Amino acid sequence: MKVQKFEDLHVWQKAQDFAVEIYKSFEQSKDFSFKKQICSAVVSISNNIAEGFDRYTRKDFMHFLVIARSSCSEVRSMLYLARKLEYINSLTQKELLNQSNEISKMLFGLLKSLRAKEEERTKDKTN
Repeated sequence: MKVQKFEDLHVWQKAQDFAVEIYKSFEQSKDFSFKKQICSAVVSISNNIAEGFDRYTRKDFMHFLVIARSSCSEVRSMLYLARKLEYINSLTQKELLNQSNEISKMLFGLLKSLRAKEEERTKDKTN
């Protein structure tokens, strides 16, 4: 089954769920600059997946997936800091890190698949 729209992508769905969890985890935070940064980074994950999906080329999509993965890493880095600052407890940190790692792996797998298809298409053109 071919994916017709970005909403069908499992990684986009997971990124949306992750954003909800981040928002809930930091909704009571009084450090508004920290909260704004982590929320902006987490929203960037699913938004870049969506934006890249609707670009004209596979290469463009791959570029946006790399950005999404980078945003995921930014959130993960902030989760370590959030724990050190005692904004979240260790259990919450562990659960959120697990979600982040899962999304990052899914993005990597999608990128790997797209790169293979791109290489295959390029090879077919040269033969």
